[in-house]
Order: sequence, then structure tokens, then C-alpha cells
Amino acid sequence: MTTQQRDYYEVLGVARDADERAIKDAFRQLALRYHPDRNKEPDAEERFKEIAEAYAVLSDPKKRADYDTGGFAGVAGFSPEDLFSHLNFEDLFDGFDLGGFGGGGLFDRFFRRHRPAGPPRGADMEVVLEVPLERVVTGGDETVRVRRPQPCDTCQGSGAKPGTTPRSCDACDGTGQRVTSRRNQGVTFQQITTCPSCQGRGHIIEAPCADCNGRGEVLREETLAVSIPVGVEEGMTLRIPGHGMPSPESGGTAGDLHVIVRSKRDARFERHGRDLWRVEAVSVVDAVLGTEVEAPTLEGPTQVSIPPGTQPDTVLRLRGKGLPGFGHDRRGDFYLRVRVQVPEHLSSAERDLYERLRALSQA
Repeated sequence: MTTQQRDYYEVLGVARDADERAIKDAFRQLALRYHPDRNKEPDAEERFKEIAEAYAVLSDPKKRADYDTGGFAGVAGFSPEDLFSHLNFEDLFDGFDLGGFGGGGLFDRFFRRHRPAGPPRGADMEVVLEVPLERVVTGGDETVRVRRPQPCDTCQGSGAKPGTTPRSCDACDGTGQRVTSRRNQGVTFQQITTCPSCQGRGHIIEAPCADCNGRGEVLREETLAVSIPVGVEEGMTLRIPGHGMPSPESGGTAGDLHVIVRSKRDARFERHGRDLWRVEAVSVVDAVLGTEVEAPTLEGPTQVSIPPGTQPDTVLRLRGKGLPGFGHDRRGDFYLRVRVQVPEHLSSAERDLYERLRALSQA
């Protein structure tokens, strides 16, 4: 009997406009409830997988936008690595004693990527890229600089001086491991350790390459162009394939570079999602009588009316003057919080006027 795939929002029990915090809290609560090591119901494991898949899609702004517009077809074809690579489950469950529930435990058993035969893939790398708010509006290329090991051009990654080749380690027959055996009460025990002669490499370099000192790799700085999408979300991760750490073995593919996008600090505003906030100080007189102030926006300065009688912490909104959303054209808003600035030091003339004003108000 086949079962119909349930809507991801229904799976987590959240509204379609739920924010990131609500989605994360719902996932944590349900995942703890249906953890198969805690819940022994027959369907707990399948429910747990369903919950994890829903969270993997809805917690990624790009995948969520694709799902919102195209349904399941919009996120079809993703491998487990594609779905879960942007998540750190150990951080999600920080503070909970779950005994193997983190990234190295249950999730590995459920969602482990089956690596094809051949040399292992290199590890992924992460780098943080700060972009100005104007780039969030326009999108476009930004550059990121990364230092990472790369194969030595002189020895082609062998570590040996050109014209020579490494020789197989005689102590371990090229395995990189030493195996020792002992018998105890008729039972044979084997202990496998790293070969001390070759430090586990399986070969010995008698004439090291002068440029890499026999390591077979050198550190180089790369300058890469990263395409920033319009409306990029705070903390969104962009993947650059093949620019991570090299494979630990010759012939293996490099890992990926994950670029985490952050908004560059801007003295004019604070970013809250698609909205921009600014504090504007006005004098007591201007708050009482009203005035016009010039406020900066991403499109340039604009005049904002402060109405008479404005109270401290009054918030004025300029619609559509915030940031664009990711995957759609709707702009956020610009919020101006008014701070009434009370003078700390008065001249004699100012004090006289305030005294006369107080007398009037008490009359």
C-alpha cells in the first residue's frame, strides 16, 4: 500500500508564513518525540525521517521558495547530501543528552551518502563573506579569498623530487598499518596501529621535493567570484563545488567550498530580515511642534515628516523602502524609531523659556 506524501508545513505543524525560529522549534520538539532510540513505536523511524526531510527543505530559504512555488516537484531530485549539507544537527540539539543523536549518530545511519569506489573525497570548507546591503538589493558578483592546500606543481603531488619516485614502505608492505597478534587463552587478538616508519602513508620519500618539503601540496590563495542572488538571506550558504580541501589520496576529488553570506555592518541601519531599522534623534521642540528630517535609504536620502506631538520611541514606517525578498519582488519596509533628545545643559535664556512654559502648563 502506498502512502501519500504529506505537505512539509503539515508535517511540522506550522503555518506557511512561519518564521525560521518557529520552524526550528517545531522540528526540535517533534524530532525529540519521534527519536527511534526513545520512541519504540513501529512507525517512529519513518516519522522521524519525514520530520527531518521537512525541516531540511523549510529551513533552507532557496529550497523553501522552490517548494512554495512548485510543491514537491520544486524540490525533487535532491540527494541526502543536497538536503542536509547546510544543517548542523549537533548545534540544533546543543544542550540535549541524546547519545548519538547528533551529526555523527542517527543522522549518519539514515542519510549517509554512499560514496562511490575510488579515492575519498576531500573535506568541505566554510568561509564567511560579508556583503553590503546594496548588494542584497541588486545582486551580482562578490569576490572571496580562500587559502587552501593544492597539489604541488613541481612534483605533481607525489612529494618526491622530480626524477625520483617514492618507494613502498618495507615495514608495512605499503599498507600504512602495522598488525601485531597475540594469543590469550586460545583466543587470537590483533592490534592495528599506524606504521611508524612511513607514518601511515604506505611509502617513503627518500628525496623530498624542495618546493613542498615532501608534503605533495602547497598553500595557495584563490580569488573566487561568488554570484550573490537578489534578496540573499542573512546566513544563506552558497556552494562552490571543487574548491574545498583536496582529497587525502591521489586522484580523489576536492571537497566543496561553502560561502556563508552575512550582511556587512552599516552605521545607517540595522537589518531585520527584509526590513531596515534606524533610530533618528529629534529635539523636544521638534517632537512637540513637528518637523521634517532627512533619512538615508538604500535609494538615497528621503524627507520624513515628524508629526506634532510625536512621543519617544514612536515608530514611523516607509513602505517598500527595505530589502527585496529572496525569490520574489516584494520589498520590506523601512522603520524610523524616533528618539526624543532631552537637553542636558541649558543656557539661561533656554531655562527661562522652559520655566515660562512650565508656568503656562500649570496655569
